[in-house]
Amino acid sequence: MSCFGSVVRLVSQAQLSCIRSKPLLQKICSAVSVATRRQHVATQMSAQEEKTKIPVSSHNEWDLLEEVIVGRAENACVPEFTTEVKANTYEKYWPFYQKYGGKPFPKKHIQKAVEEVEEMCSILQQEGVVVRRPDVVEWEKAFETPDFKSRGMYAAMPRDILIVIGNEIIEAPMAWRSRFFEYRAYRSLIKEYFTEGAKWTAAPKPLMSDELYDMNYPMHSVQDRHELAKKGQFVTTEFEPCFDAADFIRAGRDIFVQRSQVTNLMGIKWMERHLGPEYNLHQLTFKDPNPMHIDATFNIIGPGLVVANPDRPCNEMHLFKKAGWTVVEAPTPTRSDDLPLWMSSKWLSMNVLMLDEERVMCDKNEIPTMKMFEELGITTIPVDIQHANSLGGAFHCWTTDVRRRGELKSYF
Repeated sequence: MSCFGSVVRLVSQAQLSCIRSKPLLQKICSAVSVATRRQHVATQMSAQEEKTKIPVSSHNEWDLLEEVIVGRAENACVPEFTTEVKANTYEKYWPFYQKYGGKPFPKKHIQKAVEEVEEMCSILQQEGVVVRRPDVVEWEKAFETPDFKSRGMYAAMPRDILIVIGNEIIEAPMAWRSRFFEYRAYRSLIKEYFTEGAKWTAAPKPLMSDELYDMNYPMHSVQDRHELAKKGQFVTTEFEPCFDAADFIRAGRDIFVQRSQVTNLMGIKWMERHLGPEYNLHQLTFKDPNPMHIDATFNIIGPGLVVANPDRPCNEMHLFKKAGWTVVEAPTPTRSDDLPLWMSSKWLSMNVLMLDEERVMCDKNEIPTMKMFEELGITTIPVDIQHANSLGGAFHCWTTDVRRRGELKSYF
């Protein structure tokens, strides 16, 4: 009857007598049914197409990864040995910066790093992830602002400069002078995302004049730095907002951040006001003499699941335990000293990239870390980027997830 009723709406009363026969009625009903199914499929396809039109959408660190930006090692330069660089690097590498600051990193090392990152991109694509890359830039070129002179550094670590919150991509203002113009390598990509419908925000660019830095910041010993960190004293002052995006880590409506050598309280306050009441920004502190970027200290890998650095314990860990989160201590890194770590520590072993809740890209040389993930029921995708590590980051640092399939939720 429902089929016949549909037919009645399409024909005149005079024509009804012509279609009383059962065969003809069945044909018409069948035609209407096919048309209905086609309309349903078309509606579903339209909804799916509409969803795929969203170029930027990511709420956390673990939903299914669909598109990612992977950095470039090409033309990477050693940053000039300024106060803010000295405060963030290990003393044993200071002679390296004094000798090569403002010049390209060793050519053979960069060639190896480029090859490793290309392999990483290939593996990501094999896992079904769309990979995007920044532009190639000549970072050795000198530049000058009214407040300082410098040379560039690189576009190796998208995580440092870009953070995606929902459908918005935010450019961090940065804190190192050598990284002042780093955003230029990503502009063509971000303009494309914006044209396709994404929100695009660039945080206020700091002047990076001498007032932003404590030019007398004491750097004599690790103990000195521990004491300074306890007091909340860092090489960056509160002269103006500054932050690196890698000091923030996302868990839906809750975002965690640390005050560090490159992220000041004004930068945290700017982000808090910008995001508004829809998000809760939590400031964390760690027993860390040299805090810079949170993801090798505190890496959220799933809903209510954290990998924590046992050498840099979180002073607010009780909040996570109270919320019912699981905190897993990362195993001691096994990396040898054969290759330098000019701008980072061996704890890059925990700087991993989640492709979803059940797959993780991690260092194939860090067997204890791989075992930890396997015990958590997470499949490891092992990749070797040890030369790329020397430039200051592992898988999480070398990437910014542009699109993950998931919705905004509360987990904390």
